[in-house]
Amino acid sequence: MKIHHTLLCIAATFALLTSLAPAAPFAYVPNEKSGTISIIDIATDTVTGVIPAGKRPRGIAISPDGKFIYVSDQPSNGIHVIDVAARAIVASINLGDSPEGVGISPDGRLVAVAVEESNSVALIDTATRKVVINLKVNGKNPEHAVFSPDSRWLYVSAEEGDVVDVIDAKALKQVASIKVGTRPRGIGFLPDGSRAYVAGEESNAVYSIDTVKQITLRTIKAGVRANGIAIRPDGKRVFVSNGEGTVMAIDTATDTVIATIRVGLRPWNMAITPAGDKLYVANGRSNSVSVINAETNEKIKDIAVGELPWGVVIR
Repeated sequence: MKIHHTLLCIAATFALLTSLAPAAPFAYVPNEKSGTISIIDIATDTVTGVIPAGKRPRGIAISPDGKFIYVSDQPSNGIHVIDVAARAIVASINLGDSPEGVGISPDGRLVAVAVEESNSVALIDTATRKVVINLKVNGKNPEHAVFSPDSRWLYVSAEEGDVVDVIDAKALKQVASIKVGTRPRGIGFLPDGSRAYVAGEESNAVYSIDTVKQITLRTIKAGVRANGIAIRPDGKRVFVSNGEGTVMAIDTATDTVIATIRVGLRPWNMAITPAGDKLYVANGRSNSVSVINAETNEKIKDIAVGELPWGVVIR
C-alpha cells in the first residue's frame, strides 16, 4: 500500500508539473484564398491543424496570453475573434469596408484594425469586444497598424499617403505624420521602442524612424517591392521581405543589409519566434511558409500551408 501511495503521489506531481509547463509556441498563418488559419508547431515545423477563419482572412494578431486570435475578413467587413483552444470563431465585430492589417497592444487591452476604404483605424476593447473609436487618419488607404512595445503609440502605414500616421493610444487621437517613401507597408519596433522600421514597397526601401523625434533617420535600400517587417527580440536584426522572392537581413547597428535569403514567391508578412532563433515568412504565391535561421540567415525549410498565406503570428 505504501508503494502504491508513493506511485500515486509521483504521478500526481508529474501531472501538476506538466500542467504548469508552458506550451510550445505555435505559428498561425491566415490563408486568404482558403479561408483558414494553418497552425504550425515550431518545435517540429509541421502543420498540426487548421482553423476556419471566414471568407478571406488577412490581418492577424494574437492576445499576449495566446488565448484569442483576431483576424480581419474583408468580405465580412469586420474582424473575427477566434478561441485558440476551441479552434472556432466566438465573435465577429463589424468595422467597415475592407479591413486590413491587425495589431494588438502588448498590454492586451486594445486591438487596432486598419480599415482601407474609410481611411481609418478602428480601436477595439478586448474585454468588451466593442469598438472604442474609429479614428480617421491623414494618410490614404491604411495598411498596417502596429503598437509600440509600451502600448503608448500606434503607427499606421498609409499605402497612398507616403506617410506613417502616429496615434496616441492613450489619448485616442492622431498626433503626427512621419514622411517616408512611396507606398509604406510593414512596420516593426525595436524592443526598447527607440526606433521603428517601415518598408516602402514602391520606393524599394526600408525607413529607420526615430520614435522620439518622430523623424526618418535613414533610408535603407532593400530590394524590389519591400513589404513585410520582422525584428529580432534582441533588436540586432530587422528582416524585410520583398517582391524578388527574398528576405533581407538588416544590421540595426549600422542600418545596412548584411544578408539576402531566397524564399518563396511573393513573400509577404512575417513573424519571429520569442527566442529569436527562427523567422517564419508567408509566401503568398507559393502557398508555403519559409523557415529561416535568424542567427545564420539561412533557410531551413518550406512548409506547405493553405492558398495565399498573408502573414504569420507566433505565440
